[in-house]
Amino acid sequence: MSSGLQIGPRIAPPIRCLRAANPSPLTGSGTNTWMIGGAEVAVIDPGPDLDDHLQAILTALPTGARITTILVTHAHRDHSALVPRLAALTGAEVLAYGTAIDGRSPVMTALAADLPPSTEGLDLAFRPDRRIADGDRITGPDWELAAIHTPGHLGGHLCFALGDTLFSGDHVMGWSTTLVAPPDGDMRAYMASLARLQQQRWSRLLPGHGDAVADPTQRLADLVTHRLAREAALLAELQRGPRAVPDLTRAVYTDIPQHLLPAAAQNVLAHLVDLATRNLVSAHPILHPTAVFHLI
Repeated sequence: MSSGLQIGPRIAPPIRCLRAANPSPLTGSGTNTWMIGGAEVAVIDPGPDLDDHLQAILTALPTGARITTILVTHAHRDHSALVPRLAALTGAEVLAYGTAIDGRSPVMTALAADLPPSTEGLDLAFRPDRRIADGDRITGPDWELAAIHTPGHLGGHLCFALGDTLFSGDHVMGWSTTLVAPPDGDMRAYMASLARLQQQRWSRLLPGHGDAVADPTQRLADLVTHRLAREAALLAELQRGPRAVPDLTRAVYTDIPQHLLPAAAQNVLAHLVDLATRNLVSAHPILHPTAVFHLI
C-alpha cells in the first residue's frame, strides 16, 4: 500500500512510495519501494517477494508509463527478492553494486572465512544485469540519479542522489539506527560512509524503511554521536576486565527489549572488530564472535 508520503515541489520528476507489508522489528512498518519518473520509471528496491506488493508496483504506474530501470541499494531479501519477477514482467535493466557479498573489506573477508556461512537476510541468488560504481549516473527522460557507495550495513550498499534528495536505503533511517552485523556489516566502513554523507547538504533523506528524514544534517550527526557513545561504553566496560560479546551486549544495551539482544550483539561485535583493527582492543584467541576481548 502507499505510505502517503508527500514529496516537496522542488523535486522535478514524480516520486511515489509504496510500502511493502513486511513489518518486523528490523524492517519497521515495512520496506519502502521508491518509483521515480513519468513515462520511463526507475524503481529503487522492489522489496520482498510478495504478490500484493508486485501488483501494487504495477498498478502505481501511470497510463502509458513503463519501468525501465530497477536499482537495488543492497542485496538483502527485504529489498531485492522481488527483483527477478519484476524484471521478467517489465524487461527493466537491474543495476546494483554487485552481489550480496561484494564490497567486503579484507578484514571482513578474513572474518567470514572463520565463520559458518550466514544466509540470514542475504539474497545470495541476487545478480544485477549491470554493476554500477560510486559516482555512476543513471538517467531517464526526466530524472538523473547518482550512485554513492556507502558500505557499512552491507559491503555493496549504495545510496542514490536525486539532486539534494538522497535515497538512503538502510544506511540512514529516521525510525531506527542501522544494523551492522559482521562479516556483512562493517562498522569502520559505516562510520566512514556517514562522514562522507555529512560532506553534502541534503534537503531530505528517503530511506528504505520508515518515513522521510526532514533534517538530514541533524540525523547524520545524531547517528555519529550514537555510535561514538556505544564505542565509549564498550571501552569503559573493558576497563573493568576482559569480556566476551554476550556480556558486553547485556552491559551496554540496557535500553532495548530482550528479543532485540541478538541483533544488538551483532552491533557490539562490529564495534569490537573496528576497535581491534585500530589496535585499541585485542581478541583472544582470534578475532571471532566467540573471542574474549581485552583492552590494549
